[in-house]
Amino acid sequence: MTFEEAERKIKNLMYDYAHCIDDDRLEEWPEFFTEKCFYQVISRADHEAGMPVGVITCISRGMLVDRMVSLRNANIYEPHVYRHLLSAIRIRGEEDSVWHAQTSYTVIRTMDEGDVSVFSTGKYVDKIVFEADKPMFHSRICVFDSRRVDTLMVIPI
Repeated sequence: MTFEEAERKIKNLMYDYAHCIDDDRLEEWPEFFTEKCFYQVISRADHEAGMPVGVITCISRGMLVDRMVSLRNANIYEPHVYRHLLSAIRIRGEEDSVWHAQTSYTVIRTMDEGDVSVFSTGKYVDKIVFEADKPMFHSRICVFDSRRVDTLMVIPI
């Protein structure tokens, strides 16, 4: 596969991921990840300091599925939706069949009652592998710029 082909497929993975969350198709969200994966949401300060624990840390697709089942069936939270804005997608290259990428993001949160606010800004630091010619996240670290999360984080970033 050429760099250009991989870049196009990886960018489409990024866009499809954001649309999946924004369209509330959260049961599909774990399908963007390999079976053995790493997903973390962590503050920029903690990430830069090498701290190992994030606001959310999952180490398998099964854990991601559990989060979505819990979100739909057990968690109590004020209804809201996200809208992702992605920019500056940079494919950094491939090493040992793992593609490295970084993307800036802004997540706008709209509450059910109509309040709209910027919920999170930051970057995705990704390791992507191709399984049967399909790009999948082997690792996605969501590094948010703030030192804190406003109220709670239920929906994936």
